[in-house]
Amino acid sequence: MSAPTAAWSADKPKAAGEATSTAKVASVDCAKVKCIALTFDDGPGKYADKLLDTLKKYKSKATFFLEGQYVKSRPAFAKRMVAEGHDIGNHSYTHPHLREISEDRIREELTKTQDLVKKVTGKYPTTIRPPYGEFDERVQAIATEMGMPIILWNGGSRDWATRNETAIYNEVLKNAKRDGVILMHDWVEQTVKVMPKLLVALQKQGYHVVAVSSLRGAKGVKAGDIYPVGSEKDQDLSSESPTGDPESYAESPADGL
Repeated sequence: MSAPTAAWSADKPKAAGEATSTAKVASVDCAKVKCIALTFDDGPGKYADKLLDTLKKYKSKATFFLEGQYVKSRPAFAKRMVAEGHDIGNHSYTHPHLREISEDRIREELTKTQDLVKKVTGKYPTTIRPPYGEFDERVQAIATEMGMPIILWNGGSRDWATRNETAIYNEVLKNAKRDGVILMHDWVEQTVKVMPKLLVALQKQGYHVVAVSSLRGAKGVKAGDIYPVGSEKDQDLSSESPTGDPESYAESPADGL
């Protein structure tokens, strides 16, 4: 496998018309304006197409951390994420606890997803978000070897736990801050339904909703680095991500969409 050689660098998709559609989007300088990044794990989820419609309508960009198993079952959604100029990251193939598996299997989980996403979209994921936000020195060394930073988060939505539009909306606004990286999931229907209202509220507060790579400081992140800086020390980090009994939450079903 040939992965990106530097953070945030990847091959571009070559489908006709894609360069024209993304080139028209004005770049945002987050050093000059207030930005926030909404990130979506475990996808492409079954509602990702509706989410992409909303993001396009409100001229917003997002970052999608993709699981290989769902890229396989929903390749059209992954292609559209890339074509419409969103960031894509690697969230493993089957969502294991990386600290509990062998180094060989960690590498397999990540490289298998890299290769599949490249085959489907024409572009490699440029970052890694380990499932549950869990990693160790082995994961960080492999990320360095693959040329990718590790992206965590500094604010959550708890959408997987509440499944309630009002609760999701309130939680995100409570955690919103300049250069915030918010954890969400595109398989949670209520997240997708409340997104128009949420984007309007964020924009009214002066936020530009951008991909993680556009945030202040992100462009200087190197392979193997952790971003946001200090997020790995956040004791509340794991409470924002689905943990424990996998039957207590519903991951995106591989329904072939």
